[in-house]
Amino acid sequence: MRHRIRVAAIAPVFAIILLAPAVLRSQDTTRSARSPRADSVARLQAVSVVATPAERAQPVSATHVTTMDIRLTPAATPYDLLRQTAGLEVHQQGQGPGFASDASLRGFSSDHATDIALWVDGVPINEPVNGHAEGYNDWSVLFPGGIQDIDVIHGPTSALFGNFALAGVVNVRTLERMHGTEIDAAGGSFGRADAMVLTGFDHGSDGGVLGVHFQRQDGFRPNARYGVGHGHARIVHEFNPAVTIDGGVELYGGNWDSPGFLGADEFAAHDYHIVSNPTDGGYKRRAQERVSLRVVTGHAVWRTTAYATEGRWQLFLTIPPAGGQFEGSGSQTEEEDSRAGAGATTALTWLSSYAEVTVGGETRWDRANYQNYFTTARQRDSSAALLMGRQLSAAPFVQTTITPVERLRLDLGVRYDVLATRSTPDGDVSTEATHGVVSPKLGALVRLSSLVGVYTNVSRGFRSSDGVITDPTLAPITAWSYEGGLKVDGHGASASAALFRMDVSNEQTFNPVTLEASNGGASRRQGLELDWRAPAIDHRVTLSGEWTFNDARYRSLVAVPEEGGTAVVLNGLRVFNTSKYVGTAAADVTMPNAPWRIRVSGNWVGPYSPFDRPGDVLPGYGLAHVSALWDVHHAEIDLGVRNLFSRAYPELVAGDVVSPGQPRTLYASLRARM
Repeated sequence: MRHRIRVAAIAPVFAIILLAPAVLRSQDTTRSARSPRADSVARLQAVSVVATPAERAQPVSATHVTTMDIRLTPAATPYDLLRQTAGLEVHQQGQGPGFASDASLRGFSSDHATDIALWVDGVPINEPVNGHAEGYNDWSVLFPGGIQDIDVIHGPTSALFGNFALAGVVNVRTLERMHGTEIDAAGGSFGRADAMVLTGFDHGSDGGVLGVHFQRQDGFRPNARYGVGHGHARIVHEFNPAVTIDGGVELYGGNWDSPGFLGADEFAAHDYHIVSNPTDGGYKRRAQERVSLRVVTGHAVWRTTAYATEGRWQLFLTIPPAGGQFEGSGSQTEEEDSRAGAGATTALTWLSSYAEVTVGGETRWDRANYQNYFTTARQRDSSAALLMGRQLSAAPFVQTTITPVERLRLDLGVRYDVLATRSTPDGDVSTEATHGVVSPKLGALVRLSSLVGVYTNVSRGFRSSDGVITDPTLAPITAWSYEGGLKVDGHGASASAALFRMDVSNEQTFNPVTLEASNGGASRRQGLELDWRAPAIDHRVTLSGEWTFNDARYRSLVAVPEEGGTAVVLNGLRVFNTSKYVGTAAADVTMPNAPWRIRVSGNWVGPYSPFDRPGDVLPGYGLAHVSALWDVHHAEIDLGVRNLFSRAYPELVAGDVVSPGQPRTLYASLRARM
C-alpha cells in the first residue's frame, strides 16, 4: 500500500436507508418447485433483499451456476470453481486460502477481486477501509456444499449494488431447507482431505439447514499446507402466507503456510520446490449474522435484511525484488486487519400488470484496525502503518421495470451513494472526507419473436480507490458501461452474444504483490461476450460455454515507482493482469434414467499482460478437466481430474516473479444421504 498517512473524521450521513430486489413476482409467496436432487431440497422465493435470481428476460448479461455445476466441477478453490463454471478470469495468488486472489470480469480487476461485488444471501463480503486492498474480496469464505446457486451479473447494470460492483456482481444464494442428512468425505492429490455434514428439515411453514465443513491440503509446493473450516446455519419460518422471517449465520476460519513466489527462470525450469521464506503464512477468521423479513400485502412486497460481520486476518509475506519498474521490499512484512461491520437494506415494491416500482436503500458501517510491520521470521523490526479506518455509507435508490407492450421490457433505475471515511493513524489526528456518486441505470429488451430478443443497457458504476484508509480524499473510481446483445431461448437451449464497452475515470493500477498503486488516469475495456447451453444427441449431451474477448487498454496513466525513479507512461498499453480472452466450454453426458453423469470441460486464458512489465504479453494456455458422478441408492460417488494433462502455467506474474498454477490434481468423494 502507499504509506501516505492522512486522516479524516467521519461525516454524519443518514442512518438506515435501503436497497431492493430487481424483480419481485406476484407469486412471491409460493414455494418453488422441488429440486431433482435425491435430498428433495425445497426452496422459498428469496427472502433476503438482494438474493433474487437474475432472469433471462432482463436486459443484462448474466451467468447462472447451478448446484449440479458446483458438484460436477473438480475445483481446488471457490475461485477455481467460478473460473471453470462462469468463465471468470482468475489469477490465484498461491499465498493461502485466506489471501484473496485476483478475479476479473471484463478486464477488471487487478487487485484481489475488488472490482467485483460479492454478496451472500443479501450480505456484502467486500471489505471497505482495508489497508491491503480497498474492497478486499476473499471468496474463500464461500462454503460450496451449502450453496443453492450463483448468479454472475456482468457490468454495473443493477441498482441493487453500489460500491465495488464496478465490473459486476457475484450473487450467492445458500440452501434454506432440505430433507434428511448428507455426509460427504473426500480426498485427493497433495494430501487433500474434505469432510462435510449437511442436515436440515422441511416442515411446510418451517425449514432449515445446518452444515459444517473442513478441508486440509499439503499443497503441490512445499510450505503450502493449509486447513479451512466453514459453518452454515439457516432457518426460515412462515408466520402466515404473507409474513416470512429468515435468519442465517456463516462462519469461516483458515490457517495456511505460504511458499511464496518463484523467479521467472525457476518457473521455466519447473523448480516448484523453492520456498521464499518458510515462516510465511497466516490465518483468517470471519463471522456473519443475518435476519431478513418479507411481508406481502395486496400488490406490494416489503423486504428488509439486517446483518453484522466480524473478522480478523493476519499474514506474513515475503515480497521479493521484482525485475520490473516497481521493486518489492525484499523483506518479510506482517499485516493484520481486525474489523467489525453492520448494515441494513430494505425495499418496498408495488406491482401491477405492466410495471414494478421499487423504492429502497442501503446503509453500511465498517471499522477496521490495520497494522503493517517489517518483520524477520515473524519478529517485528519496525512499523510501516498503524491506523484505524471507519466508513459509513448510505444509498437511496429507485428501480422500475415496465412492460408497456407484450414484447418490450424497460428497466430504469438510479442510486445515489454517499461514503464518509475517517482515517486515524496511531498517535496522530484524524482526517476525513465524504464522496457522493450518482449511478443511473437504463436497459431495454425487445422480443423479436418467442425465441429471439435483443437488448441494450447503459449504466454507471464505481468503487472506492485503494488507499482511502490512509487518504480518504481519494476520489472513487467510476465507469460508464455500454452493452448491446442478442438472446436466444427455446427448445431447452439458450445462447447470447453481447458487445460491451466500459470507459473508466480515475483509473488505478495496483500491484497485489508489492502493494503499490498509481491513480488518476483513464482506461477503457471493450469486447465481445458469448455464452450458450444446448442439448445435443437426443438430449444425452448438454453443451455449454462462456467466453469473453477483451481489449483492455490504458488511455491515460503515468505509473511512478513508490521509492522514486523513472515514471512509466502506460498510455495505449494493455491493462496489467488482464488477458485478451478467457473462456470455458463443457460437455455433460448422461442417459435417460441413468444413475451417472460425466462432464468433460476446459478453461482457456489468452495472451496475458503481467504486472510491471509494460508492453509485455505472455502466451495463453488451456486446461482440460474431467469429472463423473454416480448415484447409487442413498449414496453418490464423485471422481474428478483437474488439469488433466498437467499443463504448466502461471497463475500470476509480477515483474520477474511468478505464482505457478496447480498441476494435475485428482479428487474423489463419497456422499451419503440419510
